[in-house]
Amino acid sequence: MTDLIAPGATLENVASGAVWAEGPVWLPARRAVRFSDIPNNRILEYSEDSGELAVYRDDAEFTNGRTLDLDGSVIQCSHGRRAVERDRDGVIEVLVDSWAGKRLNSPNDVVVKSDGTIWFTDPSYGIKKPGEGHPGELEYGDHYVFRLDPRDGSLTPVVIDVETPNGLAFSPDESLLYVADSAISPPDGRRDPARPGGHSIHCYDVFDGRLCKNGREFAEVGPGLPDGFRVDEAGRIWTSSLDAVQVFAPTGELVERIPVPEKIANVCFGGDDGRTLYITATSSLYRIRTTVRDAVAART
Repeated sequence: MTDLIAPGATLENVASGAVWAEGPVWLPARRAVRFSDIPNNRILEYSEDSGELAVYRDDAEFTNGRTLDLDGSVIQCSHGRRAVERDRDGVIEVLVDSWAGKRLNSPNDVVVKSDGTIWFTDPSYGIKKPGEGHPGELEYGDHYVFRLDPRDGSLTPVVIDVETPNGLAFSPDESLLYVADSAISPPDGRRDPARPGGHSIHCYDVFDGRLCKNGREFAEVGPGLPDGFRVDEAGRIWTSSLDAVQVFAPTGELVERIPVPEKIANVCFGGDDGRTLYITATSSLYRIRTTVRDAVAART
């Protein structure tokens, strides 16, 4: 292992019992990791203080990815409501569920930029994959990455050329946006030969804090595909794959693999010092101590 992993650190399974664990976020005030168990339609929380896993909410409308807003409230993606919503102390507020008069597909993952804008991916797993939401149709006909500006309610597509956008994150200075493409595993299970079936993370230059240009492939992830990921304070990407958390340098070189015994969905940094990597992988929540922090934590 590289010096990215703390000396003597080993992978720990700290909680199990999910069907498909996804969307982890560290909650500093609760000293807990909140994450989704999508097929069971519930949200779980693991407490660092007690070491126990508890159900935070049942009938959660198939939530997926989540992050913290600038005020510390939770912004999360709802497959069931086909919306991005805010959870403030258990009170749910739908922030957006349509674009140009059409319903969104099923928002999947979300990040909040330092200016308070909310960026999210909108593939169709929640309406096309059994057990991840409610059956539905692609009303606007594609899968985009959107930018929501809560100040005026405007919703704008910012990336339209990734076949099945999934995880996303900004570089530490927010000049780059990274977007995972999970098209090798299409939402309805059927591959259209006329469309690409990628499993790469793509990179875009961000201009004026809102325009994504110069899209290019950053790194191909395999085996499996990139789902959720995070960027650390030095700009390295820590991404899910089939059998390991893979860490890529800002130049796109693979610099670390952390083997995990289950298929990985997503990761987040947490712990009091921000240097514990939490990993949602199929039925379980894992963790390992690192020597780095999330880029967002480093900015604040």
